[in-house]
Amino acid sequence: MKSTYIARAGVIAATYAACTLVTMLFLGNLAWGPIQFRISEALCALALVTPAAIPGLTLGCAIANVANIVLSGTGALGLLDVVFGSLATFLGALFTWKMRSHPLVALAGPVLANALIVPAYLPILLAGVGFYTIPFTSIALDGSWPLMYLFGLVTTGIGEATIMYVLGYPLYRSLTKSAFIKRELAEMGTNR
Repeated sequence: MKSTYIARAGVIAATYAACTLVTMLFLGNLAWGPIQFRISEALCALALVTPAAIPGLTLGCAIANVANIVLSGTGALGLLDVVFGSLATFLGALFTWKMRSHPLVALAGPVLANALIVPAYLPILLAGVGFYTIPFTSIALDGSWPLMYLFGLVTTGIGEATIMYVLGYPLYRSLTKSAFIKRELAEMGTNR
């Protein structure tokens, strides 16, 4: 494995984790919870230009989610987010890399992965940290997993789509204008 690949993955991991933690510190719970706008997810657009983004984003997500366990006190329940949130990020980044020749379609990978996976464990995590109803409703989490999943599917999907297409796509377009990225894309044979 090339050292530049490992270095890129490391830089991406650190950047993702730092951006997620900054979001948590300055924008409250927008990086976690039932309604998410995890600004760091815009970095999934990096999977359009380098395969090192796949392990980098996955590791960055795991680091951020472990840090959240410490900062928010979710305890062992937070491991659900470490494992399955990181899995969603991995699958989204992998899809983005595989579909990189169609950037707008590729950016749907993180949207779909997060919208389908995160709501599956979110009710358990939320109940464990004191949420007992679906936010903005009076529907109890206890016994209404399908409603919570549907709520999470919609809210996580909308949040992720907003981040990917409002921040991620312009990030990708900006990067493709840099000489360094143009050279990298040309070396990979994917110059657009």
